[in-house]
Amino acid sequence: MAITLTEKFAPYTDEQFKNESKRSLVTNQDFDWTGAHTIKVYKIQTSEMQDYGRTGPAGDNFSRYGSIADLNASTEELALKKDRSFIFNVDKLDADETQQQVEAATALARQNREVVIPEVDSYTYGVMCTGAGTKPAAKALTAESIYSDILAASAALDDAEVPETDRVLIVTPATYQLMKQSESIVLNCDVGEEMRQKGVIANIDGMNVQKVPANRLPAKFGFMVAHPSATVAPTKLEDFNVHNDTIYSSGAVVTGRICYDAFVLDNKKKGIYYQAIPTEPTE
Repeated sequence: MAITLTEKFAPYTDEQFKNESKRSLVTNQDFDWTGAHTIKVYKIQTSEMQDYGRTGPAGDNFSRYGSIADLNASTEELALKKDRSFIFNVDKLDADETQQQVEAATALARQNREVVIPEVDSYTYGVMCTGAGTKPAAKALTAESIYSDILAASAALDDAEVPETDRVLIVTPATYQLMKQSESIVLNCDVGEEMRQKGVIANIDGMNVQKVPANRLPAKFGFMVAHPSATVAPTKLEDFNVHNDTIYSSGAVVTGRICYDAFVLDNKKKGIYYQAIPTEPTE
């Protein structure tokens, strides 16, 4: 007999990703689901500024405000490519249905925290590095150069008119050590517990500094500055079931399926600056 808990625990999984996933600070959820594995992203155009006709409509215009432009709200449908699953056994899960669900919730939370979230984070950071709008040549980072390198990234986002609020500087522990050694960098380490849970350990020049384990990042990762508007990252608990009285276990077998992906939006990709380092360290 299988107990289906997908609907019950889908909101819980969403909340756990929001609170514990490191990628939640550098991605957004501005999309609509259009199918089981498909999302819709909206792209709204803008209108150019024109000279106001104080004495009447100018030229062929029938309005003093200028020529009327149609704002086309185009949409793009994106299909999720990652369809992943897990299966494990939980001993003595056959006491009663209430206890089953309590044990199932604990098991799912642990599975998400230790396996699913790290995998999804790693995949998302990889997509962001690949799709970054600015990717200078790989270079070695040093304590002497790291601050100017970070300033160059910040300037690139400034020139692309990326909002200054909500920018995040993502670093490896090794890069963070260089920052600590730099005489030019003054870090504000007064960070709340909620932000620390997401990897934020300091603030520099208005950007949250997020330290991410190197094993969740591409091999040549130096640092990245990103604004969450550039990347959408849908995640969906497709199904979550507890199977009792199977031939595989004297307890219960728990199965789950999670679909996810990440997409760097072409019109927002300048909101990501990725600095790689050489494969081999320079002498």
